[in-house]
Amino acid sequence: MSDKTRIYTKRMKVSDLLACDSSLLSILQRLDIRLGFGEATVAELCTRYGISADLFLMICNIYSFREYVPQVESLGKSDIKNITTYLRASHRYYTGVCFPAIHESIHRMVNELDEMSRKLIDKFYDDYDNEVNSHFMYEEDVVFPYIESLMADKCMERGKYSISQFEHNHSNINEKLNDLKNIIIKYLTEEYSSPLRFELLNDIYSVENDLRKHSLIENKLLIPLVEKLEKCHE
Repeated sequence: MSDKTRIYTKRMKVSDLLACDSSLLSILQRLDIRLGFGEATVAELCTRYGISADLFLMICNIYSFREYVPQVESLGKSDIKNITTYLRASHRYYTGVCFPAIHESIHRMVNELDEMSRKLIDKFYDDYDNEVNSHFMYEEDVVFPYIESLMADKCMERGKYSISQFEHNHSNINEKLNDLKNIIIKYLTEEYSSPLRFELLNDIYSVENDLRKHSLIENKLLIPLVEKLEKCHE
């Protein structure tokens, strides 16, 4: 783990934290934390918004430091709701902002391509779009309601579902996005190296990185906490 992870502490001013990594702005937005917090520290801001400072710092560290491994022992049942709120907000961000922007850029780019390249890229993106939407719908329709039933002590019929099913079938939604990225980088001829192509790749790299963090939050925070909650219902 990088020593830089020690920068993020509860006593740190939130404005200084953002100066270290501006990408953390998206975390504030998804947790519905408004700007204008003055000189507030992480601890003060989290208290104001009813969010665990430990959870907030774990999410920030996951975003900022590649080798960071969260220790969930300090988190509890009350943190699960904030995690699912964050993940739901991420789904809205991806489907409402990121993917439409990428789709629009692809549509503009393929107009410059030969028919074979156009069909290939359209197919890859359509396949990816279908896969990622299925992934999000599964979480929204199955995983999150199941977690909410546990939180409310209204367990689904025993044996019907457990978080291990989500863990074992957790698809890597970045694989097809990586394939699309490689096609654009490696296999479109140089005559198509327009500014739009670079702009599109920047957007793909950005959402690919964000999705990777999204999956880490699910795997390293949500799933262990729900497993712990399930044991309480055995």
